[in-house]
Amino acid sequence: QVQLVESGGGLVQPGGSLRLSCTASGSGDLIDTMGWYRQGPGNKRLMVAEVSSVTRTTDYGDTVAGRFTISRDNAKNTVYLQMNDLKIDDTAVYVCHVGTISEPDSDSALFTDYWGQGTQVTVSS
Repeated sequence: QVQLVESGGGLVQPGGSLRLSCTASGSGDLIDTMGWYRQGPGNKRLMVAEVSSVTRTTDYGDTVAGRFTISRDNAKNTVYLQMNDLKIDDTAVYVCHVGTISEPDSDSALFTDYWGQGTQVTVSS
């Protein structure tokens, strides 16, 4: 079982910056993806940014418009989201996502998703 600890949320004025962090622990499986999602209306999750170790790719949601930067420290099992030039519409609960891969046998793989409790980001003047 994976435990996710999120931090960095808070209240900031438009144009300000925040840095979110998420640390995963308790997993003996390979951590593939680490990223951040927004919890929008109706609790719908929208990808903000995510990094995959297996595919060695980084994806950003269109809404960040180059303002956010995701980074990852694999040695610490930690993912960061640097958010710059924050806008009111960025206000949301930001949820950490971790995807792991295990190999129950030689010809199969198990993919498991873990979600944090979320950290509130509020952008307001």
